[in-house]
Amino acid sequence: MRRSPLALLDPLGGASSLDAADRDREACRVSFAQSLRAATAEDVPYQHWLLRDVLPDPVAKAMDALPFTAPPLDGVSGSREIHNNTRRYVDQAAIAEYSACRSLADAFQDPATVAVIEDITGARLDGCCLRIEYAQDTEGFWLQPHTDLGVKKFTLLYYLGPAGQPDLGTDVYADAKTWSHRAPFEPGGALAFVPSDRTWHGFEPRPIPVVRKSLILNYVTEAWMAREQLAYPDSPVTGRS
Repeated sequence: MRRSPLALLDPLGGASSLDAADRDREACRVSFAQSLRAATAEDVPYQHWLLRDVLPDPVAKAMDALPFTAPPLDGVSGSREIHNNTRRYVDQAAIAEYSACRSLADAFQDPATVAVIEDITGARLDGCCLRIEYAQDTEGFWLQPHTDLGVKKFTLLYYLGPAGQPDLGTDVYADAKTWSHRAPFEPGGALAFVPSDRTWHGFEPRPIPVVRKSLILNYVTEAWMAREQLAYPDSPVTGRS
C-alpha cells in the first residue's frame, strides 16, 4: 500500500522508520538514475538535460508538503543571495527531522548516484559536497542571468510544483543578455547541467500566481564556505579522482 506523503514527514524514530527511509532512499536513487538516463539532451545554447519523473511520487509529494513558510521578498529580488538569512536547505536539521529529506540526501550522497551523473554528464564530483536548497518563490521574484561557474560542479533544478504553471520554468540564455528558451515547469521535471562559462540561466520577471517550489541541487567543492547549508558537511562524495 502506498503511504501518504505526510507519513514521510514524521520525525525519524525506531527501526521501522529507519527501514522506511532506507527503502525510500533506494527508490530515489533508482528513479533519478532512470530519469537521467532517459533525459532529453540539448546542445543549444549549451549542453543541458531535461528530466522527467526524477523522484518517486511519495517522496516528491512529501518534499512538496514540507511545512516551510515561503520567505518574504520585501520588494527586493534579482539574486538568491540577497535573502540568505531566510533560505532553507536539506541540511543536517532537516535530515534529522524529516525522513523524506534523509532519503533524498542519502540517495544523492550514494556513490552509485554520483557515478551515474559523472558517466552521463561528464561532471567530476569526487571530493565535492552535496547542497540542496528548498526554494519557494513568490510574486516579485526574478533572477538575473548567471552561470553557476566556480565551486558548483553540477546543478539540478528540480520542480516540485504546483502543476498547471508551465511558464514558471527556468530561463536559458545564450549569453548574459541573450534569452534562448524556457524550460517547461512540470512537477517532477528538472533541468540539469555542468556549470561552465556558458551555462547562463535565470528567471525573467513574470507573474507568479502561486508559490513556485523547487529543489536546487548542487555538488560543490570543499571551498564552499557556508558549511551549514550542506547535507553532510563533513562527508564529501566519492567519484572519479
